[in-house]
Amino acid sequence: MIHTEALTKTYHGTSVVEDVTVDILPGKMTTFIGPNGAGKSTLLSMVSRLLSHDGGTVSLDGTPLSHLHDKELAKRLAVLKQSNDMRVRLTVRDLVGFGRFPYSRGRLKPEDERVIDESLRYVELEEMQHRYIDQLSGGQRQRAFIAMILAQDTEYILLDEPLNNLDMRHSVQIMKVLRGLVDDLGKTVVLVVHDINFASCYSDYLVALKNGKVLREGRTWDVIHPDYLKEIYDMPFQVQEMNNQKICVYFS
Repeated sequence: MIHTEALTKTYHGTSVVEDVTVDILPGKMTTFIGPNGAGKSTLLSMVSRLLSHDGGTVSLDGTPLSHLHDKELAKRLAVLKQSNDMRVRLTVRDLVGFGRFPYSRGRLKPEDERVIDESLRYVELEEMQHRYIDQLSGGQRQRAFIAMILAQDTEYILLDEPLNNLDMRHSVQIMKVLRGLVDDLGKTVVLVVHDINFASCYSDYLVALKNGKVLREGRTWDVIHPDYLKEIYDMPFQVQEMNNQKICVYFS
């Protein structure tokens, strides 16, 4: 379990994340939702130790994150940032191979090659493994980065807006892959998503932030409620049940 206690981040005297205490349960998909500027990405960055915090603590399975060496943390927690610009021309397989660095230190062994093969197979990129990253579509490229994270073989996987700049079809592909990591492999997936319906249909738990504070948290079915969503986003919502899922309507 990931536990944050009174986590705080301040920029130029303004609190971006303020006094956030939350539990991220193992083997589940937890999604941070909320309007722009709510502190979602900042919170995810502090949880993954990409960003320092100004107050509070973060612990991983009872151990403070600050007590974990980088090598140990890399074997327990993987993170995919919102922007993944590649300045080097790599094949898909080369990229996925980077996920094995905490184990291979750059010298791939047969076990590393096996994990790379499995990761490519899981995201259905086997036939494209020797193509260059810049030759892929947006959805294929995102799946390649997820394969890299999968090859890292950590229990905890954190992703900041993995659907950014993807169309609907590619977004569905990515969410199905992430859902499979939880259901098939028992991973703990934490992500930031802007589309409320993707969050509603695929997540086990939601953490709703607004102005740097947790406004609502809990099981997805409980948080997806018209009154709560209006409180979070400052706009009216209709919520309809369809195929045992809650769909949010907010266009009218």
